[in-house]
Amino acid sequence: MRWLGSIRCDFQLQANRFPNKHVTQVSAELCLNVGMELVKHSGGCHCGAVRFEVWSSPDLHVFHCNCSICIKKQNHHFIVPKNHFTLLQGFDNLTTYTFNTHVAQHTFCKTCGVQSFYTPRSNPDGYGVAPHCLDPGTVSSITVEKFGGEKWEESMQAHKSIRDMSKPGETYSKNNTTGI
Repeated sequence: MRWLGSIRCDFQLQANRFPNKHVTQVSAELCLNVGMELVKHSGGCHCGAVRFEVWSSPDLHVFHCNCSICIKKQNHHFIVPKNHFTLLQGFDNLTTYTFNTHVAQHTFCKTCGVQSFYTPRSNPDGYGVAPHCLDPGTVSSITVEKFGGEKWEESMQAHKSIRDMSKPGETYSKNNTTGI
């Protein structure tokens, strides 16, 4: 058993108390990330049809990519593991655009057209979340890193930590820039 702030991290106890799979996953992640501050951010699209929650650091490490689609959309995003993200509503209101390798899944709201999150090519096991689609009050700071998406393969090979950002237990903030 471990303590994270006021959260008791006894996974078996949490699993028994909360049989809901998502709560169990979040509890497990909190236990694995002892010593790492996570907060629950909420957010969504412009019209409100799509809503989500995401567990991440209050100090966001945001990528500004210059690949063809990110330039057109002005896509800025931070990366989280899939089990740190929960779509609360709007699944039926999402549509997806893919191109080139079709690994990236660019999801956006059918009503207002806002992409509040997507599955990035760099991290198909996670989500890229748009910090500008988060509700106010949970973000302490944002550090922006430029990513050379025009030369995607070269940039991915040169980057030392981007693939790990969608792995549970990894965190990156303005105070932790090792390998970035």
